[in-house]
Amino acid sequence: MDHHCPWVNNCVGENNQKYFVLFTMYIALISLHALIMVGFHFLHCFEEDWTKCSSFSPPTTVILLILLCFEGLLFLIFTSVMFGTQVHSICTDETGIEQLKKEERRWAKKTKWMNMKAVFGHPFSLGWASPFATPDQGKADPYQYVV
Repeated sequence: MDHHCPWVNNCVGENNQKYFVLFTMYIALISLHALIMVGFHFLHCFEEDWTKCSSFSPPTTVILLILLCFEGLLFLIFTSVMFGTQVHSICTDETGIEQLKKEERRWAKKTKWMNMKAVFGHPFSLGWASPFATPDQGKADPYQYVV
């Protein structure tokens, strides 16, 4: 187990880490998309007449755009950091709890690529980006799990 996530109402661990990583990545991308769309909408409204831009009054439109920017930026930063920490955990083959405890490694060290394949499946494919594709666990190397 790495940690309990209230967003997915489950503990994040070996069997569902791929789905959590994809979840954080897609939320970050959607937040970035929202920020880009707000920017385009603001530029469009700035060049055009504000009354034609929205059914709300111009001050209300500006306030709503600012609130959307704040929310999009907040989600983008948070989910990007979560995505980065999860990818780091995969590459180092340590959970966040193990990193905090600074426990000595009791398992064989693998390459970052092997760790990514262990989480996302073998071999590399578009299925890595799909939450509907289940990863083939443990089929890369027979000696992948050393006791």
